[in-house]
Amino acid sequence: MGGSGGGGECITRSSHVMEGGGSLESYRYFLSRRTVLQMLNDRGYAVPNSELTRSLTEFRFTFGDKCDLESLRLCLPLRSNPSKKMLVVYLGTEEIRTQAIRGLYGQILNKEALHGLILILQSNMNTFARKEVLKFPFKVEIFYITDLLVNVTKHILQPKHEVLSAGERDKLMKKYKIEGKQLPRMLETDAFAQYYGLQKGQVVKFTYCSGIAEFLETYRRVL
Repeated sequence: MGGSGGGGECITRSSHVMEGGGSLESYRYFLSRRTVLQMLNDRGYAVPNSELTRSLTEFRFTFGDKCDLESLRLCLPLRSNPSKKMLVVYLGTEEIRTQAIRGLYGQILNKEALHGLILILQSNMNTFARKEVLKFPFKVEIFYITDLLVNVTKHILQPKHEVLSAGERDKLMKKYKIEGKQLPRMLETDAFAQYYGLQKGQVVKFTYCSGIAEFLETYRRVL
């Protein structure tokens, strides 16, 4: 969105970026890491409150203005089953090739304890590297850093949402005497589905508030 005045109104760098003379790079890492932490917390992983409330100034003090990608890694346990962990890894700005993926796999310890792996990309991952990822014995999710700068679930227009358990889903089907395929659809690649790591067959309940109807409930099934 452009301003109508002179050059003073055409500022492309956020005031947060300029805070303390910090770089745009560190600001992007701060935003994306914060979204990932919120995402894992919403998925049921044990995220320390100190991580969720960390400010940009604190982030830069801890990780520096030129962040070392390994220091940004996360390994968090599932609250309901601490033996299952989620690993989060940032990859660099060069094209991601098979050798890099194999090298990363070799670095992972206690692979049997991993519930999943989240890769955050800053560049393209070629076809051969993506095929290599499919060989991993646990689920691998891929996000581009630019898609994590904003938490899509916290948008002001986002309706209240609830991921149904298998039991709640079956109860819904029985109540309305329908099959899952009759519900409105949501693609597995939808930003909301990716945020929660939803898989095919899962159902999400959305509650909308409006001036016409106080509450409107709808359900979507992930395809």
